[in-house]
Amino acid sequence: MSSKVDPNQRPPYDAVIQDIADYVLDYRVESREALDTARHCLLDSLGCALLALRFPECTKLLGPLVEGTQVPQGARVPGTSYRMDPVKAAWDLGAMIRWLDFNDTWLAAEWGHPSDNLGGILAVADHLSQRCLARGEAPLPMRRVLEAMVKAHEIQGVLALENAFNRVGLDHVILVKLASTAVCAWLMGADREQLLSAISHALVDGQPLRTYRHAPNAGSRKSWAAGDATSRGVRLADIALRGEMGVPGVLSAPQWGFYEVSFSHTSKDLATKPKEQRRFSLPQGFACQVMENILFKISYPAEFHGQTACEAAVQLHPQVRNRVTEIDRIQITTQESAMRIIDKTGPLANAADRDHCIQYMTAVALLFGDLVAEHYEDAFHQAHPVIDRLRERMEVVEDPRYSREYLEPGKRSIANAVQVFFKDGACTEKVEVEYPIGHRRRRSEGMPLLERKFRASLATRFGADRCARISALCQDQAALEAMPVDRFVELFVA
Repeated sequence: MSSKVDPNQRPPYDAVIQDIADYVLDYRVESREALDTARHCLLDSLGCALLALRFPECTKLLGPLVEGTQVPQGARVPGTSYRMDPVKAAWDLGAMIRWLDFNDTWLAAEWGHPSDNLGGILAVADHLSQRCLARGEAPLPMRRVLEAMVKAHEIQGVLALENAFNRVGLDHVILVKLASTAVCAWLMGADREQLLSAISHALVDGQPLRTYRHAPNAGSRKSWAAGDATSRGVRLADIALRGEMGVPGVLSAPQWGFYEVSFSHTSKDLATKPKEQRRFSLPQGFACQVMENILFKISYPAEFHGQTACEAAVQLHPQVRNRVTEIDRIQITTQESAMRIIDKTGPLANAADRDHCIQYMTAVALLFGDLVAEHYEDAFHQAHPVIDRLRERMEVVEDPRYSREYLEPGKRSIANAVQVFFKDGACTEKVEVEYPIGHRRRRSEGMPLLERKFRASLATRFGADRCARISALCQDQAALEAMPVDRFVELFVA
């Protein structure tokens, strides 16, 4: 019998956990660009949430677990009359924001949508503001919400720069849970020990698999997975603030830690490295660069790697709309990431399958000169079999330059090109779009359109007077930052 005894000396918290906690506690958001971009992110995310309320597959999942429950000082869910505990309110708002695949995006070694964290942030802030008022204290200002958004974006985005969770089969919403846990604990008033505990529990949790995003299992879970993640962040923050001890070696523990269990064994890239190198890579410190460089989905509710393909296809629409039956083949030139996650052939089973198919979104844009959420629904797909006929004529190829510049920090392009070839030997020009309209390089062009998108979203839920009040407030940075959170959320109560 072996006499070996494992040492039982409790380690310090892993360095990454300490870095995140210190950033959340100590960093002061002073960048006006970051705060202004956070304001646009706030209004865009809420607009996406309101649009989602038109879809029964989303609304059937909303509301309290026990019908009719009303929670005193509970968090409100924008666009609805629900007032619930912050965990379920975060779930609902997070699911609404993500449902149509229309909110902001961050692309690097890992992909994701940092505005998913707003579900937890706004639910916690609304509840805390109401509780403060009930105690005769000052409520939280919206400036705090914007600061929390900047920090959540930064945590999720910096961890995504060089850590490809997708390559080990894990879904990117692990980063939503991690960021939401950290910033929600901060909003709740956590001290450093409580914050360290909360973050460690987000990492020790079972983590989601990506299988629900990929053929043949793609489905609607990808539309509520982020809501589930941000709500879990709220729950873990609450547990930590109640005094629950943390798990300091959750990342680095031999045999049982995250690195060995979840971050090495299935990745060909990682498997070639020594064990001591299978660690999170943080190429830069935490500040506010992610928010400043965030990608907005302005024109099309589609997976972001295909946004520029849609722009190119819309440009080609006038040249092909009267020659659809004459098309011989269509070539889509793209980046490696798009080929890995949205290059699909064969039947598409549901709306969630279609909005993650570059061939489908390109075909619709070519045929109709636009792409909206309703174009993914079963009824529309069944009514237009020509979409699948065009998909069968498509070839998706990689341009190594697109793949390289996708990862270059100074560019971060998301390029696609589309060219249509006809049976008579003629062809369209090759239309190339390297930077989508929501890219930082196109801010001056994109922001007026983003605001127009927000106003249109408001009009789907509220009357003209309410829309005008909300729109005017959201145009005024200073007024928005000073407004109490509870009063802001009240504007969105149906």
